[in-house]
Amino acid sequence: MKSGPLNLILFGPPGAGKGTQAKQLIEKYGIPQISTGEIMREAISSGSELGKKVQSFVQSGGLVPDKLVLDIFQSRLDKPDCVKGFILDGFPRTIPQAQGLEEILLSRKSTITGVLAVMVPDEDLIKRLTGRRICKNPACGASYHVDFSPSKKNGFCDQCNGELYQRKDDSFEVISNRLKVYHDQTSPLIEHYEGKKILYKVDGSGKIEVIFQKLCDIINGLTH
Repeated sequence: MKSGPLNLILFGPPGAGKGTQAKQLIEKYGIPQISTGEIMREAISSGSELGKKVQSFVQSGGLVPDKLVLDIFQSRLDKPDCVKGFILDGFPRTIPQAQGLEEILLSRKSTITGVLAVMVPDEDLIKRLTGRRICKNPACGASYHVDFSPSKKNGFCDQCNGELYQRKDDSFEVISNRLKVYHDQTSPLIEHYEGKKILYKVDGSGKIEVIFQKLCDIINGLTH
């Protein structure tokens, strides 16, 4: 059995169900999920010197530099819940961040155990995300899907008979743009980790429990 912490990176486009899988992996393996947004918010609320630097960039609308993101990540690793490892979500976003991450782990005599990429064809993602409909009644807010879980009466909520609508960020144009940004951003990283032979692709088109089992099989194979 391989010793050392279980350090995972999880990639997946919008709508791939990555968040659902991450929650189950956290529970099964007892390691925290670390996202860039979360560690930045924590740093700002702590009032530390690092946090103040982050806040100055966020308030001015500027992009937080890689060096600062990596410094915050390094301080997050010092917390006791990271002893057994972590799942990174939304980080690294660039090759320099990936290289910086590797250097940080190397300085701790550690490494990335594996990079898990949940793969779903764009047309399936667009169908999943653009088909969502929400009840307009704020007291209800029930959610439906035109293909997978439609309401009994077309366009109206089963629970309160409120009108159903599509959120602006679920439109075809917005979803297509989000997917383009994702592919532009992650394709160099996927190549980077493929080159290191630590990238594992998982078909994310099936049932949640089947995808979860595939992820677990990969992780178990990496740790035994």
